[in-house]
Amino acid sequence: MSENWHAAILGQLEFYWDFHLRPRLEGLTDDEYFWEPVDGCWSLRPDADGVLRMEQSFPAPEPPPFTTIAWRMTHVSRDVLGIRARAFFGPHEGLEDAHMFDQRLWPDPLPATAADAIAVLERSYTHWHDAVAALTPAQFDAPLGPKAGGYADDPVGALVLHLNRETMAHGAEICLLRDLYRDRPAQ
Repeated sequence: MSENWHAAILGQLEFYWDFHLRPRLEGLTDDEYFWEPVDGCWSLRPDADGVLRMEQSFPAPEPPPFTTIAWRMTHVSRDVLGIRARAFFGPHEGLEDAHMFDQRLWPDPLPATAADAIAVLERSYTHWHDAVAALTPAQFDAPLGPKAGGYADDPVGALVLHLNRETMAHGAEICLLRDLYRDRPAQ
């Protein structure tokens, strides 16, 4: 009997979302969303024009700075799931040349509240999930193509596995930060 890897890999993401990450986001407050447990955290901050930006640099310093829940949720919703979903499945009108790391695929403002961040994460997850669920077995096994840059020859399924790992790793960090926030010493 052969395994349906497409269904198994998608099922892994669904189980993680439905039973681990999404339930743990209930009750997330704005204070918790922006909480900086140590000095020098990367987060979301307004630029000189008041536009909320995600702090980052390429390459990232070693070791990379500690990041807030806001930073991690934005990374998962925008960079991990959102931009990849738009690159491979649309919409990307006028940006057909965009690759899976192209920030132009995310013109949306970054979420300034915990409630908005949850909503953006839900939309990105649903977009990615539904597009992957609709793939045929041949599409799941097909090469990613030019939108994947140096990963063009890798199968779509390999990217899905990678994004599952990214979502689960950063989701676990978000959950741990919630635990630390809840049990932090009295101010």
